[in-house]
Amino acid sequence: MAEKQKRLSATTRIRNYFLTGLIICAPLAITAYLTWSFIKWVDGWVKPYLPAVYNPDNYLPFSIPGFGLLTALIFITAVGFLTANLIGRTIIAYGESILNQMPLIRGIYKGLKQIFQTVLAEQSNSFNKAGLIEYPRKGIWSMVFLATETKGEVDSRLRTGGKDTLSVFLPTTPNPTSGFLLFVPREDIILLDMTVEEAAKMVISAGLVAPEFDDPAELTDMAGGREGDDEQAPRLASDRQ
Repeated sequence: MAEKQKRLSATTRIRNYFLTGLIICAPLAITAYLTWSFIKWVDGWVKPYLPAVYNPDNYLPFSIPGFGLLTALIFITAVGFLTANLIGRTIIAYGESILNQMPLIRGIYKGLKQIFQTVLAEQSNSFNKAGLIEYPRKGIWSMVFLATETKGEVDSRLRTGGKDTLSVFLPTTPNPTSGFLLFVPREDIILLDMTVEEAAKMVISAGLVAPEFDDPAELTDMAGGREGDDEQAPRLASDRQ
């Protein structure tokens, strides 16, 4: 019986070691795979447009991974630098005026530009808070990311009805990049102390990964319990006497 318990404990330890190693290696492997796939994708998209003179693959017996990505980063940075001066702004304005004359392209460009300006602007407050709302019905709570205060016609219509609303994004599990845009009354949103990154991890893991949280009520109860123990200790000692 003792030998069987030893064998079981050894098997359990090996299984625990394997699971621990899997927890460490799997995220590293997936991250490396996704990073490598992204680099190869950008290289395959950028390198064909490079002049043969500047493509190092034409001079070396092997391909340099990441050269296309580096070229794309330099190009994007150069565009940003040129846009910061008068000549660059003039060229951009002229190009946008041409796009604004194209019926279908105009709508796509304006929409994408507004999204990137909202998400990437340094002054943006997009998704800086996580919260809870009752959805899809009362008594069931869903995680949401607070986007901004409701604006435009939607805000005007809702304020007419006496509602001060916020625009929130309700992500889906396990893919938080898709979801629903909801306009929720401010008083119906419960703000959370966790960061947006922690909330996103919770959504992706379907609630399996939750950030640590010290509940003030539990801390108060623990403190009260300790005080009660201190008060009871002298009485117990007097009873023994």
